[in-house]
Amino acid sequence: MPDETTTRKPMARQIIMFPFVRAIIALILLISATLATGALMNALGSLIFPGENAPALWQLSSTLIKVTVACFVYSGFVVLIEKRRNHELTLTGAPQEFALGSAIGAGAFSLVVGILWLLGYYSVSTTNGLAVLVLPLSMSISAGFIEEIIFRGVVFRIMEESLGSWIAIIFSALLFGFGHAGNPNATLFSSFAIALEAGLLLAAAFMLTRRLWLAIGLHFAWNATQGGFFGIAVSGYGGRGILQSQMTGPELLTGGAFGAEASLFALIICTATGIYMLLRARERGHFLQPFWRRKLDDK
Repeated sequence: MPDETTTRKPMARQIIMFPFVRAIIALILLISATLATGALMNALGSLIFPGENAPALWQLSSTLIKVTVACFVYSGFVVLIEKRRNHELTLTGAPQEFALGSAIGAGAFSLVVGILWLLGYYSVSTTNGLAVLVLPLSMSISAGFIEEIIFRGVVFRIMEESLGSWIAIIFSALLFGFGHAGNPNATLFSSFAIALEAGLLLAAAFMLTRRLWLAIGLHFAWNATQGGFFGIAVSGYGGRGILQSQMTGPELLTGGAFGAEASLFALIICTATGIYMLLRARERGHFLQPFWRRKLDDK
């Protein structure tokens, strides 16, 4: 039997690997890297396009660079600090999972808008050219990748390893939902809706595959379809889409100025989809018990 002193990890290593400390380190690295990259790209844009706003394609390119940096920083954290393979962002199977997530996100939101249209709450006045897609695509890529790496790759995953799946789902969903409370036109109900429909659904997408690509595709397509195609405000931020649209009717059903994410229909459809994914994840044995239950099971 190996001596306990030879198997015990060094104290510094134990501190770094403590879940809360490890999550804080990851968040500091990711947020610092993305902010620094964004500031650098803005500075370059000011030099290249002096006295004018950088064109939308430059903003899209900046977003792609920022997302790439975030992926590399997360991979570096996993390999160098957690000392394991970066399974969450491996490229094998990534296109298929991203495409499936995108289909689910676009399909779910299209269903929500379809219901609103049938009820007479959503209408289209005209259409815009494809050029209007550049800005919403940029914002959707940023949200899909960076928010999923932070909320599912770091917050949810590390908490789940220690406290189990259910506590991680509840905490990360509330954090994600009420993290949108400061957005324009946010309400208590919109924060609750985001927490339940998106927080639950995206955590379930991660649990189903134990990778980030399904959740990234879902998050990206939900935002891009909502703002870029249907021309509806995304989490309170308005913009132009392919369809120039208007929304009228009860705020509870339409989501009001915050956007259709705060619609009762979105809440029902996305929560139901999330529950289905959780059931599939349970069938695959992807639920984790909290550490105290695992200790009892080992006895």
